[in-house]
Amino acid sequence: MKAGAGLFSAVVLFLLMGAVLGQKPPRPRKPTKRPPAARKPTPPEPKEPTDLPPVKRGIPSIFPDCPVECFCSPQYPESLNCENQNLRTVPVIPSRAHYLYLQNNFISELTPESFANATEVRWINLANNRIQRIDKQVFNRLPSLLYLHIQRNHLKAVPAGLPVSLEQLRLAKNRISSIPSGAFNKMGNLTLLDLYHNQLSDSDLGKNTFRDLRNLVQLNLAHNILKKMPSGVPNGLIQLFLDQNRIDDIPKDYFDGFSHLAFLRMNYNQLSDKGVPKTVFNISTLLDLQLAHNQLSSVPKFNSHLEHLHLNHNSIESINGTLLCPYSLEVEPEDHNAMPRLRYLRLDGNHLSPPIPMDVIMCFRHLQSIVI
Repeated sequence: MKAGAGLFSAVVLFLLMGAVLGQKPPRPRKPTKRPPAARKPTPPEPKEPTDLPPVKRGIPSIFPDCPVECFCSPQYPESLNCENQNLRTVPVIPSRAHYLYLQNNFISELTPESFANATEVRWINLANNRIQRIDKQVFNRLPSLLYLHIQRNHLKAVPAGLPVSLEQLRLAKNRISSIPSGAFNKMGNLTLLDLYHNQLSDSDLGKNTFRDLRNLVQLNLAHNILKKMPSGVPNGLIQLFLDQNRIDDIPKDYFDGFSHLAFLRMNYNQLSDKGVPKTVFNISTLLDLQLAHNQLSSVPKFNSHLEHLHLNHNSIESINGTLLCPYSLEVEPEDHNAMPRLRYLRLDGNHLSPPIPMDVIMCFRHLQSIVI
């Protein structure tokens, strides 16, 4: 009996262990998902471009009328220094100011109120801003303005209503493709007009565009899209810059009447022998002539007073000093002042090989440097 009972107990224990081992472990309960957080309303877009840094505050000044964004130096009470301050608009200008430095900001417009108190201003520098529009009434209150710098902005036309008192006008590196009729009327005091690197074409320069600029000394029309020599250029000019246009022809009488022209730059155009009359550059006042990066195959005739000649990167294959020399090499002139004054000659980038022909050396005895 005891043996039977022991056997029965072992069987029961075995069955119980099998039942326990055969059970699957309970699955872990998945965590309860949190309800999604309520979304905050999207803030409205800022009115001002987000790439613009905040306006800076200037150094505290002893002048109570000094704008908080600017610096007013005690040593120069007539100057207002507001450059590099991240300005969006022109601050209130004190009436004592003669010189305004507003360059390197983010000013996009000049309104009639921009210079309301600045009736004594002589100099305004607004270079490297974002000016797209200038109200024609802006300059009415600036009767004494002499120098106006608005280069590196977004202007599409020469501003209207410019003061007749101006002596220098710098409009380089804008997007100017239009010069309104009469834009330079009565501006007889202007000596420098810089329109470099714009989008001016032949149709934008009428024969009367520069008519009133009788005292103009420097005219810079380089890096535009001109195909012809500009008409109506004042013949009292000393410097004329026409580099990087598309000019391929110069009328033979174009420079007739120019009484002071000393510096002429026409690099990077499309000039060839066909479009350059033989004696067009034979100008007695000319000191520096630059014709680099064109398509010339011969050296044009030039006056004995010329001192610098740039002919590099053309298609010149030979140079003949006998033909270029203003006097016969067989008979030396008695007046040494009549000898050519050429001191610098650049010919590299052509189809020439050294040495320089001896007749060139014999004629141009003042030559100090020749690049070939």
